[in-house]
Amino acid sequence: MPDREPTIRSRELGEGLRQALKHAGISGSEAAYQLGLSATLISRLLSGQRNATVAQVAGLLAMCRVTGAERDRLLELCDDQHVPSWFQQHGSRLPQQLVTYINHENKAVTISYFQAMIVPGILQISDYARAVISRIANVPADEVDDRVAARLARQSLFSQDRPARFKFYLHEFVLHLPVGETTVMFDQLQHLLRMAGHPSVTLRVVPATFGAHASTAGSFTLMEFVEFKPVAYVESETSSLFMETPAEIEAYQRTLAALADAALDEGESMELIATLATELDSEREDHDEHP
Repeated sequence: MPDREPTIRSRELGEGLRQALKHAGISGSEAAYQLGLSATLISRLLSGQRNATVAQVAGLLAMCRVTGAERDRLLELCDDQHVPSWFQQHGSRLPQQLVTYINHENKAVTISYFQAMIVPGILQISDYARAVISRIANVPADEVDDRVAARLARQSLFSQDRPARFKFYLHEFVLHLPVGETTVMFDQLQHLLRMAGHPSVTLRVVPATFGAHASTAGSFTLMEFVEFKPVAYVESETSSLFMETPAEIEAYQRTLAALADAALDEGESMELIATLATELDSEREDHDEHP
């Protein structure tokens, strides 16, 4: 059976099987020997480049003693592994797709973001993230701390030996929307200025004066890779959508190109953020002097 272009589902399946083998302390070659398969085939299954049969997946899971919900999840992925793109409703609980998103984020060489409402999660400081997450109506109160910690942990991507190239397009409204107290917004804007100086980060602002722009439909992320084709990601209150077909990717690439034409350049963007931070600092000092 020839290799094929991996899909989001087949990569997720491969990653799930890889983690199962890791937790069981079984190498790919050992698994191949016990199942009577070639080590090359197992390697292709784990990378998502070869369709895994239900029998092969079930055998691997039995060997690793994977049961319950995780077994059901991986077997379901086995049925749909050849289907491109991925939509799933997740209700009020933390979506499984967040794991998939982080796995792709870790492997990307370029990640482009457009955010229309709030600072992208990977650029949020702790107090800002807490203020955002605690206001989401469908987040249980006992999950707020874990979600803040998970969001902050993603920032380790910036400190990797060879970090991805990050391109952020923020609508100006993001900078004006008050999240938390004035001090929180001031600290967040200061953090944006610091991150804009990171060698792997490009940060540009789409000015409100531009009016209607290319992504009035909403925020999105586009991730590009060396080993496989790009993936676009959008999320709503109760669902997440990964897209990978050529038409979908081309649409988001055109949108990013149009946003690049509309946005202030990096220097102008930093001037705007610095001006807003100075205004917030003055407001904070006035409040301290006249409580």
